[in-house]
Amino acid sequence: MNARRAGRVAVSAAAIAMTVALGGASIAPAVDEAPPGATAPVAAPVPSAGVPSPRVSSPGVGAGAEDPARAAEYWLDEYGIRTAWQTTRGKGSTIAIIDTGIGRSPVEFAGAVAGGADFSGVGASDGRMPVGAVDANHGSWVASLAASRGTGAGTGMIGVAPEAQLLSISIGFGASSSVPFVQQVADAMRWAVDHDADIINLSFTTNTLSWDPLWDDAFQYAFDHDVVVIVAAGNKGSGTDEVGAPATIPGVLTVGGVNRAGAASEEASTQGITIGISAPSEELLGVSADGQLVVWNGTSGAAPIVAGIAALVRSAHPELDADNVINRIIRTAKPAAGATRTPDPNYGYGLVDAAAAVTADVASVSSSPLGMTLTEWVRLYRRADVAPAPQPTATASVPDLPAADRADVRSPLLPNADSLRYGTVPLMAGTLAAILVALGVTAVARRIRSERAPRTPSRPSKEYFHL
Repeated sequence: MNARRAGRVAVSAAAIAMTVALGGASIAPAVDEAPPGATAPVAAPVPSAGVPSPRVSSPGVGAGAEDPARAAEYWLDEYGIRTAWQTTRGKGSTIAIIDTGIGRSPVEFAGAVAGGADFSGVGASDGRMPVGAVDANHGSWVASLAASRGTGAGTGMIGVAPEAQLLSISIGFGASSSVPFVQQVADAMRWAVDHDADIINLSFTTNTLSWDPLWDDAFQYAFDHDVVVIVAAGNKGSGTDEVGAPATIPGVLTVGGVNRAGAASEEASTQGITIGISAPSEELLGVSADGQLVVWNGTSGAAPIVAGIAALVRSAHPELDADNVINRIIRTAKPAAGATRTPDPNYGYGLVDAAAAVTADVASVSSSPLGMTLTEWVRLYRRADVAPAPQPTATASVPDLPAADRADVRSPLLPNADSLRYGTVPLMAGTLAAILVALGVTAVARRIRSERAPRTPSRPSKEYFHL
């Protein structure tokens, strides 16, 4: 057994009114004034939630349902979560939500948040003051899917692991923070590990396959301390055509999204070979920072559903390390009807099944079931550190000079072996021209000297002979 794991063995909604505002839909008791709607994050890197879809009818509310919010949580029954609750509700597990922060006011979080911190530089020290001008609710939506408590006995939204503890770790996206994003995430990861997180949930994407080397050490720190890292795949509806970092980092469990029919979502998911599992990403319920209930879409919501299931597995099987928790989740997945292979770039290993993940007989593994580890990837693909340049010393010695070569007394105008071998056409042409000019000058000089020299007459002159 891993040493770190040892020892782990209230207002009811009367009606549902759908209100459209700012492109979002809210679920709340009917009021005269519509509450603020949910909006999609616009910064990059961005949370992986899509734009909440406007609606005019209640999603998934069955006739005669005692509590509308619970009835709207279709994933509780369709993905085996209620069945898994017969074994465990997540007690003893801790989920770190690294996001915009979990609101203080919602009664659904009463007793759920065990601690927190801020790494944006603009939030509260305990991570409970949501940061961000347009996406401040995002962290609360994510947390409510993972481990909200409801509002009373059988009422209000309840999370997948309602007895697990939450860590509220606030980070800022885009202009909401002056701290570099990669630094925020790296520091948040380390803090979560050091404060006993069993699962870390990251519901954001960077829209790039690569990641900063700073994340190498931060994510490896989590893996070395037996933490399961769950990451949202991203959404085509918000411009993510394929998975981006951190969903591309080896060792994380990347979550794709499906619609109510179990098919890959056209808008609220994306594709990529790193997707490991799929979960609902459409018609999701979420508790906003001010206590409002909203319906929203995105793999930002699919990820905490899986994070909650990971908490159930860790609670039921405290002896398992992170690799075997992930292995249980992917090996017990239900086949996706649209999958063409396993793993599939849209579905991974299939649709998550909480009941099977908790109760099935699954053979253990001794290494990552997802393939290459981060350590291996860094060794293979990161450039080795460049050795520091040698520093000059105070003294220096000059070696003996080699013997001088014999001078080449040939004319510099004449081509030698090197110029013929390596010289360019313009150089050789110039050399030939110079030779021709030199020969011409030589000929003219000789002619002039010849004309100036005294001539021997061809016949004797009279002055030399006496008559």
